[in-house]
Amino acid sequence: MTTHRTEGPPSAPDAPPPESPAPATAVAGSTPVSERALAPDLARGMMLLLIALAHVPWFVYDAPAGLGMLHPAEGNLADKAAQVLSLVVVDARTHTMFGFLFAYGIGQMYARQKAHGTRDKDARRILRARHLWMLAFGAVHALLLWQGDIIGTYGLIGLLMVPLFLHRTDRTLKIWTAVLLTAGALVTALSVLATLVAPAGAPAVDAAGMQRASIAETGYLLSAAIRFPTWVFALGSGLASLALPTVFLIGVLAARHRFLEDPARHLPLLRRVAVLGISVGWIPGLVLGLQHVGVLDPVYAPAVASVHFYTGIFTGVGYAALFGLLAHRLADRRGGPSLPVRGLVALGRRSLSGYLAQSLVFAPFLAAWGLGLGVHLSSWTAVLVALGTWLLTVVGAYLLDRAGRRGPAEVLLRNLTYRRAGRLVRTTGAQGAPPSSRP
Repeated sequence: MTTHRTEGPPSAPDAPPPESPAPATAVAGSTPVSERALAPDLARGMMLLLIALAHVPWFVYDAPAGLGMLHPAEGNLADKAAQVLSLVVVDARTHTMFGFLFAYGIGQMYARQKAHGTRDKDARRILRARHLWMLAFGAVHALLLWQGDIIGTYGLIGLLMVPLFLHRTDRTLKIWTAVLLTAGALVTALSVLATLVAPAGAPAVDAAGMQRASIAETGYLLSAAIRFPTWVFALGSGLASLALPTVFLIGVLAARHRFLEDPARHLPLLRRVAVLGISVGWIPGLVLGLQHVGVLDPVYAPAVASVHFYTGIFTGVGYAALFGLLAHRLADRRGGPSLPVRGLVALGRRSLSGYLAQSLVFAPFLAAWGLGLGVHLSSWTAVLVALGTWLLTVVGAYLLDRAGRRGPAEVLLRNLTYRRAGRLVRTTGAQGAPPSSRP
């Protein structure tokens, strides 16, 4: 989830001194903090709050689930307000937002390597190693703590999509994006049709019970035995839904044109994407939320839920565009970003650590195999837990930033990714200083 940034398109550096030619396989190190784009890190920091809000309802494991996602079926006015807000703004949106940013980071990382003279096969080898390690991180995360891990899903998508699409032309990426959007729309239409023609009284699958099974299990080893296979199944479903592959292509295309690094050049498009993308997703989310709390007739709720999930593609990209616009406004601020913005950006630079830190709070404290505090939560108190956990990660990230230290998970992933290229990274500079030449 941590990305690397290039300051511009690849260009030929100065000729090398005769006595010290650059190595033929030189690779760029990590991007210096001073060179990172504001918008992606700001977006990651804020979206980690939405991820916390999306995950915490899973841990209200003793309450019967209602129509919308895993939100409880009952509650007071504050609970219902929290449920509607989550269904409109959060649910089925965060994974596509981070999927877009993940792909955008791949585009940045690849462009940075090429700008530093890295051979194409070496740049692709670095990406492959990074995605393999992300898959391993996800497996460990799922086995130990959280079945809903998304790190491994992103790693798998990177392993499959990078070889297929990284070198494709813009036109090809646009065509395939349209193909996947059309296919997703057809799948959604079939799902809606299936819910409308389903016979009355047909048995419903207890999806909430299946998803909460490992959380409600009191024995840790048995919970792990439930949790890991559930995560493995989710790996395939993340691809089969087509939402993440679609936003991957959009993210790679956006990175090529530096939409988030140079938002001033793309303001009209960013505004259109933000307004249309968010509106398209929030409307079915509001309908589903009102059905969930009983304001609207819930008879067509399963059909609305299918549309709600599909439109998460547009909302996730719309959120990214919104943060690009916000970063553009902040760039003109006198005196630099405010303290809250600096905290958000610090967390965004350590998004992998921040994401894993949420599991270190939620799972041991809320799950039945831990302290089991989730049984005492309602929807609005769960929101407070999510907000408090996120604020702790903001403070922790800000303190690390003040100390000039990266996040621990980012350091581990970087070291594992570059371990075979350690000598070459030191040759080009540990902080990503440009090499003297292109090979």
